[in-house]
Amino acid sequence: MKLAIQRTLSILFIFFFSVINSQEKKETISINANNLTTEEVIKLIENNSNYHFYFLKDWLTDEKVTFTFNNAKISDVLDTLFGGSTINYFVMDNHRIILTNGNLIKKSVYEIDDIENSDTSDTPVLVNTEGNNIIKIGKEVSNKKSSYTLSGRVINDKNGEPIEGVTIFERTKNIYATTDNKGYFKINLPFGENQLETSFVGFDSDYKNIIIYSDGKLNFSINEKSEQLEEVVINANRTRNIRQTIAGISQIKAKEIKKIPLVLGERDILKVAITLPAIKSTGEGSEGVNVRGGKVDQNLFLLDNGVIYNPTHFLGLFSAINPFTTNDLKIYTGNIPSEYGGRLSSVFDIRTKDPSTQKFQGEASIGPVTGNVNVDIPVVKDKSGLTLGVRSTYSDWILGLVNNKQIENSSVSFYDLIAKYKHQINDNNAIKATGYFSKDQFQIASDTINNYGNVMASLNWEHVFNDKNRGNIVVSHSRYAFDINYESDDTNKGFDLDYTISETDLKIKLQYDYSDTHKIDYGLESKLYNINPGTIKPNGENSTVVPLTIPEEKALENALFISDEITVNKKLNFNVGLRLNQYLALGPSVQREYQDNAPKNETTVVNTVSYDNNEIFKTYHGLSYRLSGRYALTNSLSLKGSFNKSFQYIHRLNNNTTATPIDTWRLSNTNIKPQEGTQLSFGAFKNINGNDYEISLEGYYKEYQNLLDYKIGANLLLNENIETEVLQGKGKSYGAEFLIKKNRGRLNGWLGYSYSRSLIQLDSQFNEERVNNGNFFPTNYDKPHDLTAVLNYKFTERYSFSTNFTYQTGRPITYPTGKFIFQGAEFLTYSNRNQFRIPDYYRLDIGINIEGNHKIKKFAHSFWNISVYNVLGRNNPYSVFFQTNADGNVEAYQSSIFSVPIPTITYNFKF
Repeated sequence: MKLAIQRTLSILFIFFFSVINSQEKKETISINANNLTTEEVIKLIENNSNYHFYFLKDWLTDEKVTFTFNNAKISDVLDTLFGGSTINYFVMDNHRIILTNGNLIKKSVYEIDDIENSDTSDTPVLVNTEGNNIIKIGKEVSNKKSSYTLSGRVINDKNGEPIEGVTIFERTKNIYATTDNKGYFKINLPFGENQLETSFVGFDSDYKNIIIYSDGKLNFSINEKSEQLEEVVINANRTRNIRQTIAGISQIKAKEIKKIPLVLGERDILKVAITLPAIKSTGEGSEGVNVRGGKVDQNLFLLDNGVIYNPTHFLGLFSAINPFTTNDLKIYTGNIPSEYGGRLSSVFDIRTKDPSTQKFQGEASIGPVTGNVNVDIPVVKDKSGLTLGVRSTYSDWILGLVNNKQIENSSVSFYDLIAKYKHQINDNNAIKATGYFSKDQFQIASDTINNYGNVMASLNWEHVFNDKNRGNIVVSHSRYAFDINYESDDTNKGFDLDYTISETDLKIKLQYDYSDTHKIDYGLESKLYNINPGTIKPNGENSTVVPLTIPEEKALENALFISDEITVNKKLNFNVGLRLNQYLALGPSVQREYQDNAPKNETTVVNTVSYDNNEIFKTYHGLSYRLSGRYALTNSLSLKGSFNKSFQYIHRLNNNTTATPIDTWRLSNTNIKPQEGTQLSFGAFKNINGNDYEISLEGYYKEYQNLLDYKIGANLLLNENIETEVLQGKGKSYGAEFLIKKNRGRLNGWLGYSYSRSLIQLDSQFNEERVNNGNFFPTNYDKPHDLTAVLNYKFTERYSFSTNFTYQTGRPITYPTGKFIFQGAEFLTYSNRNQFRIPDYYRLDIGINIEGNHKIKKFAHSFWNISVYNVLGRNNPYSVFFQTNADGNVEAYQSSIFSVPIPTITYNFKF
């Protein structure tokens, strides 16, 4: 009996195994798919098996696949075929395979009510019963999570340009994200249905209903509002000032500044920047800006990643950056990101607009001083386009308004050209190339002609590796040069003098979104400097000028950088960055060695050393660190603090009261050390009344090492041994900045005030290297009080009134305090350096803005600006100088740039 049972069980086991084995063979499939679409693979499976598929063709893409399976399970084949898509599948017992777009079929029985199967030779197709307005992200899995990450990009539907600062939010769950400077965003959403909306000033909102099953991608393309009257705001991202981690960032959109009345009606993004509390100018007609008490040379100006050494025209009265081709300006005055190096005080990151790839369009203006035109030319529709911009002046007449007889008979002109090409190779690769050229010519004296200008070219390759990794490779070249041509019929001192500085830069920057709490930027940068410190040669047959060429300077600056944006929780964020710098001074060069414990002059030279071409004769290293943190007390109130250290290896030489276009730059070497700076800042940021008002209060303290200044009577131009004419010492600056902005309503604009001090100490054991007895004294650009109000009032959607008021403390100056006679010669005695101040500066400008009608279908949309600069006629001093009159008395004189009101009318139109 027992044996019979065992035999029976054995037979049943063999039978069961045979059935299972037969079914397994029945379920296997062999297939060779070679560069086929998904639909073609489905047909191939149906032709070589008993399986039949039911699906909607709209769900399938044209992406092609290649794979081979031999005697494989159908599930293995389908997992490979649909693994990277949103398609789920369910295999029924009757060899029917049901495809779904995202949904997961969990039941063992699936009822198909609507199958078109009139022709058995064709693949049956499901009838679409879904709504067309729902977007499915990813596909449902059995072990689903409570939330998933949606990533994507927001672009301008008009030209394909990425848009920074767009808010994407879930309309019912208080979840939001903001796009970065490349237009990318990431947002965590709960599983299931979500309602997304975009929000950005000047653009229509975009709404999308989605069902999110897993991590996925979704892009937005949003439309500009047709000729809506923009409000005067610095940054329209309503809560960005509260959310962003890094303190001391300001962003100015070019199209938002056209209603601010500026000198001679020019729309000028850099002049608007000076209205911010952290940024100051030494006055009208001065080139450059001072940021939080820093020197003019401590600011890095970038145009599409290429350096611009002189960003001004017309002796500093205008920006050299074309406003029509400019998209925005981002200014870092507090914690500078680690990807930027080489400057201590700030970075002005200017980005141009991407050209339209869809239609020909342009913008032009006609004003009293300049004419400007910019056009977008599509090259390959939806893929590539070209922007061309040109601006020129007809401005000599304006010098007649200057309160100076010598300047009244002078001439000045400028022009600039810019071109940008963008090619979108595919979704993951884009190339952008920018070229820029500017030229200024001015003739202050009838026998002297001055020329200066910039040349810049940059190439940027953007690549997306995957959802977590992106990168850029940027190559740029910049050049700044000036020349002075002096002709004289009655003297023998005619000369030609020229100067050039250039740099070539390579930067590789990578971004890695490690997780929701860590976003890492890292990369490397290498920069080659070349400086021709000056060449002079005689001009004319009778000139007795001796030709002289100062030897070339060359150096290589390398850096590795990394930063991490750390999100601890919704309230607390940190940004930590490191930048390792290496500076190599290169030959050919001749370096002097001086006696120890002795001043640097011609009598203390002990040796000269010559170095061959590209030989390294001096090396400096430095570790820059940047730390910034934000703590959100509430959704509308946050505290921010930062601490950073930076190095600067290049110096600007100037012994005038203000910066000029013919200032020269020199590199660090064995006798001139790099500048160093540290900054500590802390601030509170508050939004009021639904973000209608933004209020910020920031304080800072900065210390400097090796600041470069000059000896009394220093000769800085064409000096081969410049170290004998300059001094290096300590510096410090500190201050508080207050800003209140109103973003919406008929009345909008901002009010800014800052109290700041900037001091320098030039101390030494040697009298000739000591200034003001070695004590701290004010720098040339120390202006304690600065108040600015920029307001715009909209009467209607077409008419508005704007005003701009500025007050500043007068800058420091050195006065003669007496005179004496020694051995028959008369000498003046002077006060301590910068002991006194010129009169305070204040100015009021007003403007009326008239928009054209808002009809969409018209050839061009126009805009008129009628403004009066210096409406009070304030005779603000540009400089104060002293002359001895016929009676032997020393008298003070004041010169001004504009001492009368200047009305202007500017006409702008888009086509």
